[in-house]
Amino acid sequence: MEEKIELPNSINDPISEKDAVEYVLQRFESVKENGKIKDLVSFHAMNKYMIMAHSQEELKILGNLVASNKKIDYHEILDEYEKHLKNSFESKPTIKKHSNVIMHIFGYFSNSFSQQEKEKFFKMLADFKDEKMTIGEFLSEINPIVYRFNNTYLSSQTYFLLYSNSDPTNLFKILSKKLC
Repeated sequence: MEEKIELPNSINDPISEKDAVEYVLQRFESVKENGKIKDLVSFHAMNKYMIMAHSQEELKILGNLVASNKKIDYHEILDEYEKHLKNSFESKPTIKKHSNVIMHIFGYFSNSFSQQEKEKFFKMLADFKDEKMTIGEFLSEINPIVYRFNNTYLSSQTYFLLYSNSDPTNLFKILSKKLC
C-alpha cells in the first residue's frame, strides 16, 4: 500500500522542505509505475521550478534526459532521472536560488506588468533577499498573477503548490480588482 503524504491541515500552514521533497518524490514513483514517457515529460514540466530552486545544474541534466527519450531506453532514462532528481534535492534551496526561480517566473509577465506592478515586484524581491519576506509570502503575492494572465504552465507548478502561503488580501488581487 502506498504511503500518502499529509499536507498541512490548514491552507495557511507551511509545508516543510522535507515534506515538499517527499511529495515530489512520491509523484515520481507514480511516473515510474505508469511507464509512459508522456508522464515523465509532464512530471518534469510540473516540477521544473521546484527542482531549479534546489539545483539548476541537475535541472539541466534532467531536461536533457527527458529530451533524449528517442535515443535511450525509457527504463534507463527513468533510472538516470531518479538518480539526478534525488541528487538535486540534496542541495538545499537558498535565497539566491529562489530569487533565480522568481526571476524566471517574472519573465512570463514582465511585458504585461504596469510600471506600478514592476516596482512592487522588485520591491518584494528586494524584501525577500533582505529576509523581510518569506518565499511563501512572496509567492502568495504573485500567485494571483498566474491566474490573471491564465498561465496554465505556471499554475501547474509544484513550486507554487508547495511554497505559497494563501493570503486573499495581497496587492495584486487588490490591483486587479481596481483594473476591472
